Amino acid sequence: MTQKARVPPALLTDLYELTMAYGYWKEQMLDHEAVFHLFFRQQPFNGGYTITCGLDDAIDYLLNFEFYPDDLTYLAELRGSDGEPLFENAFLDYLHSLRFACNVDAIPEGNVVFPHEPLLRVHGSLLQCQLFETALLNILNFQTLIATKSARICLAARGQPVIEFGLRRAHGPDGAVAASRAAYIGGCVATSNVLAGKVFGIPVRGTHAHSWIMSFRTELEAFQAYAEAMPGNCIFLVDTYDTIGGVHQAVEVGRQLKSMGKELIGVRLDSGDLAYLSIQARDILDQAGFQSTKILASNDLDEHVISSLKEQGALIDLWGVGTKLVTAFDQPALGGVYKLSATRVKGGAWQRKVKLSEQAVKVSNPGSLQVRRFEHRNEYLADMIYDDLSGISKGRVIVDIADVTMRRRIAANAKCRDLLVPIFRQGNLVYERPSISESRTLAQTELGRFPSGVKRLLNPHIYPVGLELGLHESKARLMQCARSAAGEVE
Repeated sequence: MTQKARVPPALLTDLYELTMAYGYWKEQMLDHEAVFHLFFRQQPFNGGYTITCGLDDAIDYLLNFEFYPDDLTYLAELRGSDGEPLFENAFLDYLHSLRFACNVDAIPEGNVVFPHEPLLRVHGSLLQCQLFETALLNILNFQTLIATKSARICLAARGQPVIEFGLRRAHGPDGAVAASRAAYIGGCVATSNVLAGKVFGIPVRGTHAHSWIMSFRTELEAFQAYAEAMPGNCIFLVDTYDTIGGVHQAVEVGRQLKSMGKELIGVRLDSGDLAYLSIQARDILDQAGFQSTKILASNDLDEHVISSLKEQGALIDLWGVGTKLVTAFDQPALGGVYKLSATRVKGGAWQRKVKLSEQAVKVSNPGSLQVRRFEHRNEYLADMIYDDLSGISKGRVIVDIADVTMRRRIAANAKCRDLLVPIFRQGNLVYERPSISESRTLAQTELGRFPSGVKRLLNPHIYPVGLELGLHESKARLMQCARSAAGEVE
């Protein structure tokens, strides 16, 4: 599998994207422009931050967006409820000639983001913008979720290496490859997934399974055979029969490795009381002169289990995390959305759009949105969501989206930068794509610039994010007009 082979085809979409595109075409709305934003409404895992991820795959998707002849043959065969063809041939001809030509701005992968902040802004033909919705959500929702889970696990490990072990439990082949990529950006140091290693250049690590031990007459023979085959890569899985006995057997083979000029790299604990067993294993190893031999733990780990083991005094050096990382076990979906926020007939004035809801947090934000992050003394203070179409007109005041009575004035001396950067202009890539290692480093650097309370596992501090005062007032006016137009009682 190559990176190109992973690019989603144009038909990786929901049918309603195509029926809406057909409707725009029928209504002769090809000269209508739109702005859409991709964002999420709630922090995943009850946490205080999110790591954005998936932009690089989204870029590949947009660069290669095309309807192929067999795609159009399939679409021509679709029928509506009346038994008639769903799409006219002339529309399918239009799709055949369609090429991506939008402007896209995005927050680069590895940045820390918060609810309601646009991770991606798409500006262009209304029809084209609509077609991209499903695939962009599919890509960014999943990878952002996994990168965030990885960051939480790595923070819980307090600087000790975390290896992603999740391939066999992931949601299908590409789910596994995408998860390995996102986990590495989130902070993991390596993966067991060899294909992800090939495609992305992620370091790969691995030991052996219980089946290796069980294939030999004794555990000692199994360790000896592995040491003979892989003398420079010996991390022995010691819990097939008896964990403490397994550590003693590993020490015996470790002495043989020393005589060969090699090292016993580590032992792996995969079951039982990991805190108790790690303390016992460390004592056995140290007493035998293997102070540099590492203890690797696995067995359904996540950030909460790792944090608990740390509190219990576990002497674990490396962490292998699989199922609960690549499946985002305790929250399997981010819930990102893609909302229309402004339209115009090409060359005309922009009309800001707002979607209403009885829940304040589900009312969409109008305009062409940008995120400005403020900092003081190298620590981030607050984020402001503002409308690029009108700029910042009311000073440095932000209004909480969920509670409009909560307002914050940002100090005049606070430095700031805008988070969304140009990715495409009229379909042309203008962004210098960072390497996966650069995105991983960015995630670690950015997390370090937020207050420690934001990164707590339990009851994290809520980082201030709000609408610029002028945007808040514009949104309130649009909401009032929309409700009046809908005939609601004021």
